[in-house]
Amino acid sequence: MGITRVIMEKADRILHFEEAHAHCDIPCGIYDPHLAQVAAHTVLRMDMLIADLAKSNDMSQEGRNKMIRYVQVKEQHAELVKHEVRVIWGDYAKPEMATQEVHQLVFDIMKAASKARQDTSIDTARALLAKVLQFSEWFWKTKNVEVKRAKSFYPTEAEIVYPKV
Repeated sequence: MGITRVIMEKADRILHFEEAHAHCDIPCGIYDPHLAQVAAHTVLRMDMLIADLAKSNDMSQEGRNKMIRYVQVKEQHAELVKHEVRVIWGDYAKPEMATQEVHQLVFDIMKAASKARQDTSIDTARALLAKVLQFSEWFWKTKNVEVKRAKSFYPTEAEIVYPKV
């Protein structure tokens, strides 16, 4: 055990430090579902690229390397969706926000992100994105912020939820 930890534990016994909880263990109050949306768009885009590569029937070393990278990025971003939603749900959401409908939505996002990791279906990726957009709308509603859905500027050409400012 390091000397700093020993000193802090002894100081805590005397001063009784208040425990803080937040997404980064600093109560900054900064939460935003935007990164989950971008990650879901990335999953969709990787599945689109995988489909295009499969259609081209490119079995060259370069083609195989592209496929490996697409799958790796898709899996990383599906996991990022899960992480971002978990942080907002676990650290931001208060008990009064936790309706059965929202519980189900978070559960569905976790399952959809896992399924998106398991296959390369564009429909699966679109379903994940749709759930994440719903979650984003819920999040901003909890802050009494109006939102708008708009076509993203991403190659997916799918929607994204923006807070109206």
